Amino acid sequence: MAATLPFRAASGIATVAAAMDPFPDERALLAGLRSGDRAAAEALVDRTYRLIFALVCRLSGGDRELAADLTQETFRRAWQALAGFDGRSQLSTWLYRIATNLFLNHVRRPRLLTPLDEHHAEVLPDRATRQDEEAIAAQEQERLRAAVLQLPPEQRFPLVAHFWAEVPVREIAAGEGLTEVAIRKRLRKAFGFLRRALEEQR
Repeated sequence: MAATLPFRAASGIATVAAAMDPFPDERALLAGLRSGDRAAAEALVDRTYRLIFALVCRLSGGDRELAADLTQETFRRAWQALAGFDGRSQLSTWLYRIATNLFLNHVRRPRLLTPLDEHHAEVLPDRATRQDEEAIAAQEQERLRAAVLQLPPEQRFPLVAHFWAEVPVREIAAGEGLTEVAIRKRLRKAFGFLRRALEEQR
C-alpha cells in the first residue's frame, strides 16, 4: 500500500531534542499540526509511530509488512481528518481508532488476529502434542476473530484499545465522550458476547 505523507516516513524521522522541543505538550503539538507545521507532523510521527505500529503488528499476528503499510496509512488518514479532531482524547488514542478501523476494513483472513488469551502459548515438551495444540489454537483464533468482528463498533474499539493497546479506560472514555462507567459496561458486554459466541461454536 503506497501512501504519500506530508512529512517523512518513520525511517527518516528527525529526533527532536527535549530541551529544544517546540511542542512541549499535546496542545502545542496540535496547534502546530493545524497550522501545517512540518516539524509538528514529524514530531507526531516520532512520538507515536512505534505505538501504532506495535498495535497493528499485534492485530495482524506479527505481519510487519502489513503493519508498516497500515501504520503509514493511519498517519495519512489522520492528516486528512485533522480538522475534525476535537481534542477530547489524546492524539495517540485517536490514531489507535483510525488504525483499528483500517485493520478491520483491510484484513479478511481469520488467522491474522491474535487471541485475547494466550494460555495455549505454553511450550509443550512433546512435538506432536505441541502441533496438535497449535492446530487447536489456530482454530480458536479464527473463532475469536469472527466473534470480535461481530461486535458492534462501540464495543469493539474499547476492547481492542484497552486490551491490545493498553489504553486506560479513562482515556477511552474521554475520546468517546462517555464516562468510565459507560466504557466498563461496554467492555463487560463485549466479553459477555464473546463468551456466548465461543461457547455456541464448541
